[in-house]
Amino acid sequence: MSVTCAEPADLDDLTLLFGGYLTFYQVPRAAEEIRAFLRERLQRQDSQVLLARDPQGAAQGFVQLYPLQASLALRPAWLLSDLYVAPAARRQGVAETLMHAARAHAEASGACGLQLETARDNDSAQALYGRLGYVRDEVYYTYWLGL
Repeated sequence: MSVTCAEPADLDDLTLLFGGYLTFYQVPRAAEEIRAFLRERLQRQDSQVLLARDPQGAAQGFVQLYPLQASLALRPAWLLSDLYVAPAARRQGVAETLMHAARAHAEASGACGLQLETARDNDSAQALYGRLGYVRDEVYYTYWLGL
């Protein structure tokens, strides 16, 4: 399995995977909207998308990272915003490989850490994150203001 930084040539594969991701979270969108969103991310370079492919080149999953600043640490960090593995590729280590790639990317950029959140009922993701050394925050609450 290989993990590479996504490029515009990967848009077809990314659009399919991202559509699956949105469906998983019960917010399906039209492929054209997804493609436009991803194209903009790649053009603006305001996120880093890492794409996993099997030895035959089939896209298996992705992770999307956004840069942020950890004010309390006075250092840069990354928000691991999206992680998705296609159903046919699950239970084969793809998510763990993507998580390791995200960590390597963050370390190479000098970041002080990676932040992520997941649904309370996503037990398999929580188990993976714990196994990889992520610690659930018990001090701070996350709030959201929809606009």
